[in-house]
Amino acid sequence: MSVDRQLLSGNEAVALAALHCGIALGTGYPGTPSTEILEVFSELGGRAQWAPNEKVAVEVALGAAYAKARALATMKHVGLNVASDPFFTAAYTGISGALIVVSADDPGMASSQNEQDNRWYAAAAGVPMLEPSDSQEAYDFFAEAVRISERWRLPVLFRMTTRVCNSKTLVHPSMPVLPAPGTAFERDIPGRVMIPAYARAAHRRLREKLTQITEWNETSALNRRIAGEKALGLIASGIAYMHAREAAPRASVLKLGLTYPLPMRSIRSFVESVERCVVIEEGDPYLAEAIRAEGLAVESKPPMYRFGELTVGRVRRILARDEAPEPAPPRGKPPSLCPTCPYRPVFQALKDLDCIVAGDIGCYTLGVLPPFEAMDTCVCMGASLGVGLGLRHALPPQEARRVVSVIGDSTFVHSGISGLVEMVYNPPTTGHVVLILDNGTTAMTGRQEHPATGRALDHEPTGKLVIEDLARALGVEQVDVTDPALNPDGFRTLLQDRLASGKTSVVIARRPCLLAAGAIKTYERAAAEKCKEDAE
Repeated sequence: MSVDRQLLSGNEAVALAALHCGIALGTGYPGTPSTEILEVFSELGGRAQWAPNEKVAVEVALGAAYAKARALATMKHVGLNVASDPFFTAAYTGISGALIVVSADDPGMASSQNEQDNRWYAAAAGVPMLEPSDSQEAYDFFAEAVRISERWRLPVLFRMTTRVCNSKTLVHPSMPVLPAPGTAFERDIPGRVMIPAYARAAHRRLREKLTQITEWNETSALNRRIAGEKALGLIASGIAYMHAREAAPRASVLKLGLTYPLPMRSIRSFVESVERCVVIEEGDPYLAEAIRAEGLAVESKPPMYRFGELTVGRVRRILARDEAPEPAPPRGKPPSLCPTCPYRPVFQALKDLDCIVAGDIGCYTLGVLPPFEAMDTCVCMGASLGVGLGLRHALPPQEARRVVSVIGDSTFVHSGISGLVEMVYNPPTTGHVVLILDNGTTAMTGRQEHPATGRALDHEPTGKLVIEDLARALGVEQVDVTDPALNPDGFRTLLQDRLASGKTSVVIARRPCLLAAGAIKTYERAAAEKCKEDAE
């Protein structure tokens, strides 16, 4: 094996490509399966930072791209929901440098609340989209994404999935392929300020660019045609291509790399060259529906295969038109809160007091499981506050007083602050209780930093958001900070009092995550020593 080859995950390959392509700034919000991209980019020497949420990440990256820099924004699939507002309009404004937005989709919901297919975002926003199949393509396609972004001055959606993000394959990195450009600001008011008069013209420019990219994609090396038997042709992209090749090694294959806009002439030529053509894809029938809309006779998978990840075995069943029930997957050990988790006394108190719990996304979501079963709703990041307030407004007073919104520290910073503003602005007649579980880290995705830890992505000290100060500044009537693990009975009494008070209340249950506590002490010790050295 050549010494210049490396065994890399897809995330690591993207990070290395970002470094080699001269990405000036990488920003995002940690979310499995995308988290490692920015962490590795930082370790390799790139400039990376965690944003409070994905919307802010895309806006910061967009600003850098307006200044002719190359920028990267990373997130998991549901993060693009949060970032969709700037993402859509960025296609209208265009950019002066390059902007690559990584969406790491999660078919099968290994660590997510849904398995939405973000390929639709490319078509909806009018943004070119690339889909790598392995780590080598993650590396190579990223450089091509930068070229496309700079050539047409558009953001590019780089769509990965859990299997591509985490699987390790050999990568042969090239030398730096794209020297970083100089940065500068050039005023372009009609191009950057999307009032209706300017946006109408911008939409037309976008569609013209997409027409050009469509034509370019017809001969792009990102798409490959693999000769095989005429009896069966397969169209696939991303990880589905790997499964398809293994399931039917003799079939003819059209592998698509740039999957929006699609090269329909090439697809038509391929479909007409085989006797039977089947589209192999995870998730929604995105490719199949687009191809059928052109009047081409292709088979799509039966609806039962829309759920979960594909495997070689499932692809073989699709090709055999086998719609018999699939065997149930083996039962695994259900997840649970750590035995020493500081959230345990919190959920015990919520259960004992028979609270109606509007929950949120994080480790504490596991409070829904036995032995606590102390969570009644969980929708998306930050929804605990809005949902809790809605329950308070609608329920009879006696029931309304049982409602508690439960949210973690990182999730609160991500999208809970606006819910707190809502509570102060439109307080229910019974008041409301927001319980912020502050364990000093973003525990669910691997213990990353966030604005309320006072440490940046590389764990160096930075400005710190003090949650209790923010709550008081917003006008919350009662703000308490407590350690539920140190005094479970005292916490239970405090929660009971706040539920009965009829006022707006924030209770911050603060105790470091045991898995992060040692590292936090190390970071704080290093920061103190640095401050001492600077003072001397």
